Amino acid sequence: MTFSICVREEYEDEAGDEQSRFGVAVTTRLPGVGTLCPFASENGAVATQSLVNVELGQKGVEYLDDGLAIGDALDALLNADEGSAQRQLHGVDSEGTFAFSGEECKDWYGHCEGDGYTVAGNLLTGEAVVDAVAEAYESTRDGDAPLAERLIDALDAGHAEGGDKREELHVQSAALLVETTEDREMEPYYDDLRVDATETPVADLRETYELAGEGFEMARERYEEAYEDDEMDEVEDDGIQDAADESDGAE
Repeated sequence: MTFSICVREEYEDEAGDEQSRFGVAVTTRLPGVGTLCPFASENGAVATQSLVNVELGQKGVEYLDDGLAIGDALDALLNADEGSAQRQLHGVDSEGTFAFSGEECKDWYGHCEGDGYTVAGNLLTGEAVVDAVAEAYESTRDGDAPLAERLIDALDAGHAEGGDKREELHVQSAALLVETTEDREMEPYYDDLRVDATETPVADLRETYELAGEGFEMARERYEEAYEDDEMDEVEDDGIQDAADESDGAE
């Protein structure tokens, strides 16, 4: 029903400290994929798809947070899942990758694992979709663009290659999620996005990302000093007053 990518990257924050970030992005020819498939924390990223079992994603990330390795965590969940033959499950943690495609998934289905990333898909036009996603990510991983933007680029490459083959299903969706070990004053709005029902999921996710980026910069300019001083009452009061002023103006 979908194709997705999970990634791990190491980087230096502004203070020069080593950090890790994890991201997952997904698109499908059904609505609401962001509620079902992508899961991430500061310890890893997991995507569950095909005949979706949401618990595999939820518990997979919980196990990573408890310190289990990605292979041990996801293997244990699949071994306890009677429907594992119909599942696709893949992800990354701080040290490794894992990818599984059950033998009863619908053609074309398959997955690949690279250095710090995994890609998987089913009901696709062909293997070239998964290859295109992987190649697009690899070509941008050393760039300066935020991971969220590069995940959208990867989805776009898979979509351009044919993506989900069920052209009769026009209501589609897409989502992305990025988490990091870095303790940031403000979490970027563009690191957790969903487009739940549209005919152009990747294009709409990109537009949402761009607007979220604009909104984040506006909010940071207005509220960053309050965040740094931990004066959240000031932020909340200001926001309440803004809402009241806008309501008065609307009348």
